[in-house]
Amino acid sequence: QVQLVESGGGLVQPGGSLRLSCTASGLNLDNYAVRWFRQAPGNEREGVSCLSGSHGSTYCPDLRDRRFTVTRDDAKNTVFLQMNDLKAEDTAVYYCAAIPTGGNYWSEDEYQYWGQGTQVTVSS
Repeated sequence: QVQLVESGGGLVQPGGSLRLSCTASGLNLDNYAVRWFRQAPGNEREGVSCLSGSHGSTYCPDLRDRRFTVTRDDAKNTVFLQMNDLKAEDTAVYYCAAIPTGGNYWSEDEYQYWGQGTQVTVSS
């Protein structure tokens, strides 16, 4: 059974940092790119990071928030999202999702596997 499990969310003060983890089981991330998304109440889901591809490759949209950085540990089959200088508007449920390498990375519909999400709350 394929699972993506996010962790690392929580409550953080404005200006703080968090690192989220996305660990895959039943799935070799060597064959997949992973991207982070988020959804706040009342808002549509949106991509918030570059994609982490295999062997250290990275694919970034034309417009991206440079406060967020995606990295990968192949040995642990895990992708990370480092979030710095967090703001109240970053409050959302954060999801990781995997798409086969070479897919249409900018089409959410093509992401095959999604995690259950982890809550990030930015508040003083």
